Amino acid sequence: MSGVYRLIGAEASYYTGKVRAYLRWKRIPFVEVFASQQVYREIIVPRTGVKYIPVLLSPDDVAVQDSTEIIDFLEARFPEPPVYPPAPLQRLVAILLEIYADEWMVLPAMHYRWSFAENRDFILREFGASALPEGTRAAQIEAGKKLAAPFAGALPFLAVTARTIPAIEAWYEGLLAALDAHFARHPFLLGGRPSLADFGLMGPLYAHLYRDPYPGRLMRTRAPRVAAWVERMNAPAGDAGELLFGDAIPDTLLPVLRRMFAEHCPVLVDTAARLADWLDANPGAPIPRVIGTHEVTIGGVRESRALFPYTVWMWQRAIDCYAALDAAARERVDAFLAAHGGLEALQTPIRRRVARVRNRLVAA
Repeated sequence: MSGVYRLIGAEASYYTGKVRAYLRWKRIPFVEVFASQQVYREIIVPRTGVKYIPVLLSPDDVAVQDSTEIIDFLEARFPEPPVYPPAPLQRLVAILLEIYADEWMVLPAMHYRWSFAENRDFILREFGASALPEGTRAAQIEAGKKLAAPFAGALPFLAVTARTIPAIEAWYEGLLAALDAHFARHPFLLGGRPSLADFGLMGPLYAHLYRDPYPGRLMRTRAPRVAAWVERMNAPAGDAGELLFGDAIPDTLLPVLRRMFAEHCPVLVDTAARLADWLDANPGAPIPRVIGTHEVTIGGVRESRALFPYTVWMWQRAIDCYAALDAAARERVDAFLAAHGGLEALQTPIRRRVARVRNRLVAA
């Protein structure tokens, strides 16, 4: 579809960074519209029915909300080069890493944004600019305090607490080290061009962990190749390279995948089981954003965390990708998953599925 797309979002927005990098890499003509309070009132809520960014407005006036749905919408219109790898194992790994980035990396992203005083004025002013784009610095900070309060207050619901923070910081610093070693050998996660995995990881690693003052300095000091990858993702140049030959997964990504299989996949499986029970107990009821709490483990530390039904919609994508494998691909993928701890999770069926209808979850 020719014409200019409009991306409604913000530099500080986790998921806007994911979509912006995608649009730039695919060379899709777009302009970015800052999600001010006026834009929320006049465009976002009337067009989508919800108050979330990013939102994409197409030249033929289709409004799409949710970063994953935006990418899928655009892939149908701009299929080359694809961001979903054609090879089965690379495709599954790309989807898994997108889920990890979208749903689990929010822990270090939110911790490093809201737990450090050094970030305070920077973030409050960015939030305040959405309400008072022409306001003074002091006025923007005051407005930012009101808008930021729900985000800062969400840390305990995400399991970011005094008990887990040391484990989250150790996990994140380990991730930086692993990715820095990976980018010493490969320009992108699966080889010579970005895949869905790269765009997913741009969400937390750009908006929160590269731009915010404290974690930005940490990244540039501890993992300069990760910072360079962020910059490369935001300013793509030259022709697309190739993904690794032979459906290969780089050895340098294995520590990241093993950590996901060990800590995040049990959360995904438990969330799907608990949502199924909730749907059985509440037939026909609207699905809220949170349906209670459950226990999660981060670096050996157990903590209570809110249970988010949306995670199941994302997890279904990996389950469906795995279920669609032919016999030959299934044998190779199973061997990989078994070797690194992911087979049981991918083989656990989802008893009650969900769908997104008008940007809200419903029982499928």
